[in-house]
Amino acid sequence: MSRFFTAGDSSSESSSSDEEELYSEEEAEQKSEEESSEEEGSDEEGSSSLDEEGGRTGINKFLRDVQSSEESSEDEQPTVVKSAKDKRIEELESVVKLIENAVKINDWSSISTEFDKLNRQVVKIAAQEKAPKVYIKTIADLEDFMNEAIAKQKVSTKKMNATNAKGLNAMKQKIKRNNKDYMAEIEKYREDKGEYMMSDEEEEVTPPPRVKKSRPVYVDGIEGADDEGFSTVGKGGRTLQYTAESIFKHLRSIIESRGKKNTDRAEQIRVMEKLLEVATTPYQRIRTLLTLISTRFDLTSGSAGTFMPQDHWKLAENEFATLLETLEENRNMVVLENAEEWEDDEKPPQPSPGETLRIPGSVVSIVERLDDELTRSLQHIDPHTAEYIERLSDEQALYNNIVRALLYIEELKNDPKLETPQESANRIVMRRVEHVYFKPSQVVTILEETAWKSIPAKLDSKITPRGKSRDTAELVQILCTYLFENSADIIRGRAYLCQVYFCALHDQYFRARDMLLMSHLQETIGNFDISTQILFNRTLVQVGLCAFRAGLVYESQNTLQEICGSGRQKELLAQGVLIQRYSQVSAEQERLERQRQLPFHMHINLELLECVYLTCSMLLEIPLLAQTGSSPDIKKRVISKTYRRLLEFHERQIFTGPPENTRDHVMQASRSLAAGEWKRAVELINSIKIWDLMAQSDKIKVMLSQQIQEEGLRTYLFTYAPFYDTLAVSTLASMFELSEQKVAAVISKMISHEELAAALDQVNSAIIFRKGVELSRLQSLALTLSDKASGLIEANERTLEQRTQGMANAFERQGGQGGRGGRGGRGGRGGTRGDRGGARTRGGQQFGGGALGGAIKA
Repeated sequence: MSRFFTAGDSSSESSSSDEEELYSEEEAEQKSEEESSEEEGSDEEGSSSLDEEGGRTGINKFLRDVQSSEESSEDEQPTVVKSAKDKRIEELESVVKLIENAVKINDWSSISTEFDKLNRQVVKIAAQEKAPKVYIKTIADLEDFMNEAIAKQKVSTKKMNATNAKGLNAMKQKIKRNNKDYMAEIEKYREDKGEYMMSDEEEEVTPPPRVKKSRPVYVDGIEGADDEGFSTVGKGGRTLQYTAESIFKHLRSIIESRGKKNTDRAEQIRVMEKLLEVATTPYQRIRTLLTLISTRFDLTSGSAGTFMPQDHWKLAENEFATLLETLEENRNMVVLENAEEWEDDEKPPQPSPGETLRIPGSVVSIVERLDDELTRSLQHIDPHTAEYIERLSDEQALYNNIVRALLYIEELKNDPKLETPQESANRIVMRRVEHVYFKPSQVVTILEETAWKSIPAKLDSKITPRGKSRDTAELVQILCTYLFENSADIIRGRAYLCQVYFCALHDQYFRARDMLLMSHLQETIGNFDISTQILFNRTLVQVGLCAFRAGLVYESQNTLQEICGSGRQKELLAQGVLIQRYSQVSAEQERLERQRQLPFHMHINLELLECVYLTCSMLLEIPLLAQTGSSPDIKKRVISKTYRRLLEFHERQIFTGPPENTRDHVMQASRSLAAGEWKRAVELINSIKIWDLMAQSDKIKVMLSQQIQEEGLRTYLFTYAPFYDTLAVSTLASMFELSEQKVAAVISKMISHEELAAALDQVNSAIIFRKGVELSRLQSLALTLSDKASGLIEANERTLEQRTQGMANAFERQGGQGGRGGRGGRGGRGGTRGDRGGARTRGGQQFGGGALGGAIKA
């Protein structure tokens, strides 16, 4: 390379680049290194100025072109060189300006962001000297402005948007933590703001001598090391020492890292377990347990498809039991949701004698989360495995904690100074009811006795004392009555439905029916949330099953009609997701639907439900079919469309083999009953194995046999009444193996309801049938055709009236002469025909006959 090029360099550029490197690396360097770098920077600046004064060297000496002439004007201006401190002060003032602008428009989100930048700038400046007065002024004014904003928000009816409110809450915590380090300066500023800002005298603080850091060396026997000679090492290579004094500092860092990405929650749990071991005071144990339980729940909070592992759930349950024991032993400390956070981690609170220390937390939320996690795990485990049974056994431990937490909430409510909300007691009582209402009384008794054995004898409940827990009916009554009196809306409705379900499960049909009707929930259930609607459907089904066990066939079929007639029993009872082929259900909707599914041990047997519904429909539909078949004048009505559809499909089959499932048994029994073979029907119904799942199945079968005998008698009378003049009661009694009194009672009921045109001769013990006007086949068909024609004319007139949009009166004619007004003027068609037409004055407005016309009118 030529010697002319080696001599040329731009020292001013090198000085500026060195200065920039100095600013970027200044945080990581020590003070001595900073001073030396600043000296080097000043030397380089001096050399650069000399170069500028002395002229150019090397090749630049000979290269005088247009560019040099353009730069000459810039060289004439003096170059201002700023120190690192001045640059940082300028950056600080620019951030302060942004904060002031955000304050003017009340933008707390921007204020929170810029406040973080401001603190990062101050850390660099305050490392060598006092914090700038601009910074003290800014944080003091921010605190005043924040207090004003909070006060306005409390009295204002207009609420902030979500982003602004989130920024305000964040600033509230940041300012509290930050300003306590500068309280002395803030007080000086607030005493005299003008004098404080005018005084430029800043005391120089001599920095403490820095101790040269040595590399971490492993020392044998250090506290915290494990058996293999290793110890926990934190950031910077320092060995972490967990002591009672450092508990709150560790807890603070863990709480602040919650919700952030790349957070190792498992490591946090291990740290808190060690902190719990070194905790010495009850306050330290309570704070550590609250944070530890919450962190365990965070392990599965972000994933909807997974559930809390059983080992973590048991650890959380044991830690919650320990928390309750600690709170029971230390009555001067209470955990409340509305308590304020204690900010000073170095100095724990010291309550005076007689004073109650309030610790922020929620016992009820922990109970609810434990319950939800157990339910979620039961949803995902295969119910036909031993793992499900093992997991279900944890419900006893959970119920023990629910009862014990209820006792703690009752104790808090006894102290009016604590202002414990009533909602907390309502929520935990509701959880207790939801674990009891669907279980038989024997299971509930065992559950209660085990729970009270695990609770110390000195503790007792005012809501449910120990003695009353043995009577399960009284227990449910007390709990639900408490919720009726102290809750509203959803919780009250759920408590009402739980009590109705419990009564229906224990064969108290009339009480359950009356409670359900008096609640009027069937009118407003659409306004409740989906889980409450599912509970309503389950209650409705249980009431229907209770009516069936009581032998009330009509009531049972009428109650089950709404659920079983829809064909969506699984979906309505939350016992399975009904995925249709062409459904437009999104992935999010399907996920929510799966989350609402009930655990298997809470299911109602759908096959038993279908069997009960079809059997009740058979006992009602077969006599109705026989009645409408023998009397064409009777308007055809359908009780169960589902049953009719199945029956028609079964009758269309050419070959019917032996019954294979519940549905086949009921359909073949229906055909036998319609043919008068009631014994065959009884045999088919009783051979269904699903009846064994019901309590007292033998009584159920006897009841069904009696019902089939009675309905077989009714079917026989409806079918063969036109062929008899008289019929002896004894003959019917021998045919259907009923007593004569029972036969006479059935016939009397049919006559009183005008279902049978006959009279009962009690002297001769016989039935005398009344023969009315018997219509031939041709007459019946003509009558049917007339009804259909009338319905068709009526439909046409109504359609015409709709098309003409209120101009139907234009087709009316006065006096009924001609036209279609009233149909009386067309050859007397509108006259009396067995009281089936009546006189009419307006076409299409007063039609009242015919099956098709009734359907159209509806």
